Amino acid sequence: MRSEKGLLSTAEGAAERIKRASSAEIVAHIDADGICAAAIASAALEMAGIEHRAHFLKKLDDAAVEAIDACPADLVWVVDLGSGYMSRFDRDGLVVSDHHAVDPGWRKGQTDLLSFPDVHHVNPHEHGIDGSAEICGAGVTYLVAKAMDERNRRWAHLAIVGAAGDFQDSRGALTGFNRRILADAVECGTIEVGRDLRLFGRITRPLPQLLQYCNEPPLPGLTSNSPACVRFLNDRGIKLKKGAAKRTWADLRPAERELLSADLLALVEKDGGDAEGFLGEVYDLPLEEEGTELRDVKEYATLLNSCGRYEDAATGVRICLRDPQGLVDAKSNRDEHRRQLSQAIGMVREKGMVQERGWLQFFHSGGEIRETIVGIVAGMLLGSDGVRRDIPMIAFADSGDGEVKVSARGHRGLVSRGLDLARAVNIAAGLVGGYGGGHDIAAGATIPSGSEERFLEVVEDIVASQLI
Repeated sequence: MRSEKGLLSTAEGAAERIKRASSAEIVAHIDADGICAAAIASAALEMAGIEHRAHFLKKLDDAAVEAIDACPADLVWVVDLGSGYMSRFDRDGLVVSDHHAVDPGWRKGQTDLLSFPDVHHVNPHEHGIDGSAEICGAGVTYLVAKAMDERNRRWAHLAIVGAAGDFQDSRGALTGFNRRILADAVECGTIEVGRDLRLFGRITRPLPQLLQYCNEPPLPGLTSNSPACVRFLNDRGIKLKKGAAKRTWADLRPAERELLSADLLALVEKDGGDAEGFLGEVYDLPLEEEGTELRDVKEYATLLNSCGRYEDAATGVRICLRDPQGLVDAKSNRDEHRRQLSQAIGMVREKGMVQERGWLQFFHSGGEIRETIVGIVAGMLLGSDGVRRDIPMIAFADSGDGEVKVSARGHRGLVSRGLDLARAVNIAAGLVGGYGGGHDIAAGATIPSGSEERFLEVVEDIVASQLI
């Protein structure tokens, strides 16, 4: 049964425990959502006068659980991680604010944690709220921070950045509990909501590149075709420069934007794409520096991802907490992130690495794509030219020590038909001696090297049963 009051009550209980802490350690995931969650937690602890530090993980595994259990801090606050491992923790002084699927052994008599009174688990799934679509890890952490002190409402926009980083606005607008957090951010003046084409790079990308790299949805005849994009704009009398500066979507006059929007929507509709999701809400951050990635929540999230994926999540936190030097320091991460994504996608295409099975498609990159970005690559490939959109994508990357990282990606249309990648990946990984979890639309796992074929067989069987 859905209970928003229940979720808020657990957040309040966690907040009361955190405020009593003499010291704390934050443990967070490395993606945009995790970095935003860590920044919110850090700001809340700072305001409460609690000494703390933050630690970032690519994944939560048994070794990480042991380290958390052994942490000497009075309190460990695990954000955007932890729910799938609740039955494995063995310590008092633990707060988990997460939105991933919950460990089925938790609260079912299969965990020693039940003997600890000082454990607080804040997760929307336990209150009938969809954590894959309605609230992210940063959002759950924000609820705890707000319960600690109302002044932490000033960080509500970071919860929206985290939600965008986890594609929770992919249906054209934020939904569910995210709307409550969005209202806080609007009231605080940290976010402005508009209606526009949801083109990634509205603020920073030159117009031809904006169209060339659009793949959500793909623009027939324009995506991946730079000369065609230039012709499309020229044919409509759109100037590409203002003086020496290249124009962006944000630079367009209202009449120009209206003209391009109508023609681009017509292209998508003619191709049978998701025109409804293409035109929707956009979220701008008016207090951030004009003309930078930080003015748009999706570009902001991508910048944070570039920090986390290249082992510099701490710089991402600095950006979130408005360190003026943070954006400068992040530029090398951003440029490297773009370069590696471009190279990875080009390699997968050139080598024809994507293979199809009956109910899924997959590629194995070996050691040629970093395990920290292979999921992003899979998501960008899904539904692009030559890659099917009607079945999920599974991507493999070697992660060392005889293990393989798995990333699974779907889209909302498949989820509405019953796809649940978190369940499929979790079951399949367990059967081959690994572990996994995540969301219905995006999930991940770590499995032993050499078990990929068996893993695919199990996932395919489960996905088939979900989509038939």
